[in-house]
Amino acid sequence: MARLAPALGERDRAPSGQPSAKRRFVTDDGVALHVRDHGPAGSPVTVVLMHGWTCDHTVWDRIVGLLPAGSDSASDGARTSAVPDSASDGARTSAAVRVLRYDHRGHGGSGPATAGTATIDRLAEDAAELIAARVPHGKLVLVGHSMGGMTMMALAERFPELVRSRVASAVFVSTTPRSIARMTLGLRGPLGTAAIRGENAVTVALGRARREHFLRRPAVLRPFVRRLVFGSGASRRDVAALARQVGRVHPASMSGFRQSFRTHERRVALARFAGIPCTVLVGTRDGLTPVSHARLIAEELPDAEFVRYPGAGHMLPYERAEELAARITGHLSVAVGG
Repeated sequence: MARLAPALGERDRAPSGQPSAKRRFVTDDGVALHVRDHGPAGSPVTVVLMHGWTCDHTVWDRIVGLLPAGSDSASDGARTSAVPDSASDGARTSAAVRVLRYDHRGHGGSGPATAGTATIDRLAEDAAELIAARVPHGKLVLVGHSMGGMTMMALAERFPELVRSRVASAVFVSTTPRSIARMTLGLRGPLGTAAIRGENAVTVALGRARREHFLRRPAVLRPFVRRLVFGSGASRRDVAALARQVGRVHPASMSGFRQSFRTHERRVALARFAGIPCTVLVGTRDGLTPVSHARLIAEELPDAEFVRYPGAGHMLPYERAEELAARITGHLSVAVGG
């Protein structure tokens, strides 16, 4: 049975300056997930933020600071914060919002994926368990970046009743419903072929690497991070932040999830989101999950809002933080009003 346990009694502050409880959630197969929870536990709407491959919950720091989240659910006299009725006007509603984010197994402060569990299917199970334990009631706004978006699709595939009965809206950020068997990084011809070979070799090497090597060398990762996942105009601060996240990944888990991408085919699962307000976001310079992949999601969800960001790469939570937060806030307004 999955259970909650305090993370060494720590207490932090959210990016907005409000207190946030740090906790660990233990899955039914014994993996401890690092969880961050902002806002009142009794909120009628909870935003669940799911990060991407090689990232962790800190990728959402700026977004959380821009969302109308209430204070920490574990604090006394929790303050509430109003949600705009739309992303563009000043009208307010009295409903408070809760934000839940966590590190996937094998990432950040979570434990490594145990043998055979570095899969998108298992991430969907983790999400379902966490939601059942931490947010058993109320509406959900799901937001998934990259592998987090894949997890949302697997959640709909494996737990359709959860999506049908609880999910008020969904935001798919720089993600894909199809297999990523070959990662060309947006390169073509001989360069694309070389990228595939190099990526395959790196994946094999990662399975044998030690985490300490990553943790000691985040600066070495920065030029690769900038080139691979950011579009034009990436800030040094954002590149450095992402490099640190990559350094916190368990290498064997990173390799395992990369292998899982090869069998990710979930266009059919997207039908579970039909009738639910959805937004699909992608950068035009995304070399990992390009515009063509995002378009597949939009084709399966013809009523979804499909937004392309010129010049942006794969890291919209950094590259277009304000715009992404505004889209999420708009969905919150609909969820609260509904």
